[in-house]
Amino acid sequence: MVISRRWAVFLILVGVWTWVIWPRFGLAIWEDDRSFADGTPTSFLWVHALLIGASLAIGTTVGVLGVRVLRASRPKN
Repeated sequence: MVISRRWAVFLILVGVWTWVIWPRFGLAIWEDDRSFADGTPTSFLWVHALLIGASLAIGTTVGVLGVRVLRASRPKN
């Protein structure tokens, strides 16, 4: 499969966007009243933590793929 430089830049931007948005969402979940009951993490917190972790992993993978494609498509001297 061949991925163009344009798509590589798009993949990198998706990876960056993921790392900008999800940690902020994680802070909002952490501060939500439903996250803890008597100081103990609730299912609400655990489910969202899993979703955030998976999204960050996918975003990182996509971003790394974009960087690798961009590097591979550089003109060779």
